[in-house]
Amino acid sequence: MTQQTKELALSILDLVPVRQGYPMQQAFEDMKNLARHAEQLGYKRFWLSEHHNTPTLASSATSILISKVLEATNTIEVGSGGIMLPNHTPLVVAEQFGTLETMHPGRVNLGLGRAPGTDMQTARALRRTTQETAFQFPEDVEELQRYLGPLEAQESVKAYPGVETEVPLFILGSSTSSAVLAAKLGLPYAFAAHFAPQQLESAVAIYRSRFEPSDTLSEPYVIACVNVVGAESAEEAEQLSTSSDQFYLNVVRGTKNPLMPPVETMDGRWSYAEEAMVKSMARYTFKGNAEQLGEQIGRFAGSLPIDELMAVSYIYDQDKRVRSYEILKQAVTHAVRLP
Repeated sequence: MTQQTKELALSILDLVPVRQGYPMQQAFEDMKNLARHAEQLGYKRFWLSEHHNTPTLASSATSILISKVLEATNTIEVGSGGIMLPNHTPLVVAEQFGTLETMHPGRVNLGLGRAPGTDMQTARALRRTTQETAFQFPEDVEELQRYLGPLEAQESVKAYPGVETEVPLFILGSSTSSAVLAAKLGLPYAFAAHFAPQQLESAVAIYRSRFEPSDTLSEPYVIACVNVVGAESAEEAEQLSTSSDQFYLNVVRGTKNPLMPPVETMDGRWSYAEEAMVKSMARYTFKGNAEQLGEQIGRFAGSLPIDELMAVSYIYDQDKRVRSYEILKQAVTHAVRLP
């Protein structure tokens, strides 16, 4: 009997990076342009991630950006990867995403994270409290589910719009604790392997083994977020990836430089220790031409039970960034199949 296979779903995560030499407004135009191309290429979703007090990323007002992308596109699912729930009350999130879903039915995703998406001083400014709200994450997720659920499940306080919109929820994570929660609630699980790869395999294993079917999801569903640099040749991909190297070097050093143009080599730009930290953080980076990407992602998907690949590409030239996603789509369509 022949084993049936399915195509690996492909999506995009955009952090809306600000490029050197360009104003912040250009980052928003880059975002909308990329989303339109993603839709034309047949990508499943386009997600935006919440970050604060970061001049190099323009994605702090995430729900507003999601609205702009929804308006600029017609069919692709658009959502958050994620909304950092400790920064917001569940009621406000329900009202915002209930409004988005009411305006764009069937196209809105709500990915939820437990981290603040910033430093702790900024987190306190966001929350206006000294209470550590991240510990309330499981309860907040369930409260949010209720606000977006059927009318008969509501209590005295209701989200309008929000009630009965059933906006699909996703649990985001970079550790095994998030996997346990996603499994318990029977929600799809997205792992941030693009910057925190250490617990990917164990988190996916825990999520799948402990998954409890829910009203919204009968079987586990895993999204793995990774870095991708596609190009016409391996040499070009290596050079383009130096922008990503510089981006992650920012994280290691705690600096706040914009997305930088590629350089011929990173030699002399980082120490051996910094290089090791960057490569560890960005371990799940796939780069090369279409054939090479197909081989790399095929091995990855063959060794880890995932359902969807979400790609992040820190490429300075926006035409080459779009081309990278074209190459990725071509590579996965022709070379990668899931059992």
